[in-house]
Amino acid sequence: MAETKPTATAAKSSSTAQPNKSSNLIATIAPIACIIGGYLIWRVLLGSASNFTTPDPDASHWFWPNHKGPKGTFTKMYEGGIIVPILIGCLLTVLTFVIERLLTVSKASGKGNIAEFVRKVQYHLANKDVEKALAECDKQQGSVGNVMKAGLKKYKEMISNTELTTDQKVLNIQKEVEEATALELPMLEKNLVFLSTIASVATLLGLLGTVMGMIRSFSKLGDEGGGEAARELSQGISEALYNTALGIGTSAVAIIMYNVFTTRIDAVTYGIDESGFTLTQSFAANYK
Repeated sequence: MAETKPTATAAKSSSTAQPNKSSNLIATIAPIACIIGGYLIWRVLLGSASNFTTPDPDASHWFWPNHKGPKGTFTKMYEGGIIVPILIGCLLTVLTFVIERLLTVSKASGKGNIAEFVRKVQYHLANKDVEKALAECDKQQGSVGNVMKAGLKKYKEMISNTELTTDQKVLNIQKEVEEATALELPMLEKNLVFLSTIASVATLLGLLGTVMGMIRSFSKLGDEGGGEAARELSQGISEALYNTALGIGTSAVAIIMYNVFTTRIDAVTYGIDESGFTLTQSFAANYK
């Protein structure tokens, strides 16, 4: 009878990688809270009656009082219309997710230089000292260290395995690394969609607010006429352009920070890929 060899899937070992059970509650609450916060800044801070020479006396206009004569430069943003609080909310949302992503990506990057960490692990594996390699992973405390640690545990398990061939052991290690990577990458890329979306939408919202302000200004020019109407037109255009400035500024911050985070995530991803290559090549070279 022909002798049959067990396949890699027949190995009696389970994955050591554990899923990150982290809630994404911030993605649900933050945008709504920021829009509400933007309205409160626009209505209570900028739209305070004390900031205008002619405040609206009608108390029924509580949602959008028709104040006239802003006293300060920033107070003029109030007259930009209802798009302004939405843009302020977008800016607050960007700042919220910038802080959230900064904390997450910084934690994922771990301690020390990733390339130096991989070289240390390679050195220990070349000396067949898996325990010291695992110790380096504990020191790194990042996504690369987590993936490397999961792969090293399988690496250590395969050393004592006498049932599988070298190629099958390497496949098991590679599979473990892939599973650990699949658990780490979503955590790195989570919530970046808010920055990319606002980067596109904020400019359009700013232009929409400007167009709406221009429509109101030209409407007054047609209704009243004369020099007074021309003065109100120039003032209205100036106020409407605050929407454009706020939209472009918000979009610029979102684009810059999105590119910063994607660059840092690419560095982590490259380190993870290099970790997997290191483990498989080391095992194939040392345990033929």
